[in-house]
Amino acid sequence: MHNTVKTWLGKSREELDEIYRNSEPGEIPAGDTQGTAILAGSKFSKPVASLARILAWKGKIFDLFSSDRQSGILINKISPFGLKCIVAKVYLDKSWLDGKDTIVIDYSKTSLVAKVIRDEIREIEPGVYLGKVWWGKKRILDFALTMEHLD
Repeated sequence: MHNTVKTWLGKSREELDEIYRNSEPGEIPAGDTQGTAILAGSKFSKPVASLARILAWKGKIFDLFSSDRQSGILINKISPFGLKCIVAKVYLDKSWLDGKDTIVIDYSKTSLVAKVIRDEIREIEPGVYLGKVWWGKKRILDFALTMEHLD
């Protein structure tokens, strides 16, 4: 796990929100990322992150198809076997958290399973992204993505 992501596991939701608010969207990732679920502000954040990566969610694979790298699709890697499923559209838009530009991961038109989920990510440092998960309009979780070569 990337060192920056390790520090995020010990932070509160408010601290992670502050990091997110003070960051630009950065580049939309291209390629394979490793994911870390963050149960912000919980003493169980580290074991939850480890269990989630082993059993449930391993990250996302981004495939940008626009010539200007402003939009594309991704597919999630889930289960202990890293099955590739649950597709989303990826594009730049305004964040529901602070109204500033962000990278949106939108499942509303691509997935029956995750139709009500919207993720937002910003690049905090090169290849390291902090994300917010929305269920409808309710924030439910934070997460990190790191480009595979950094993890």
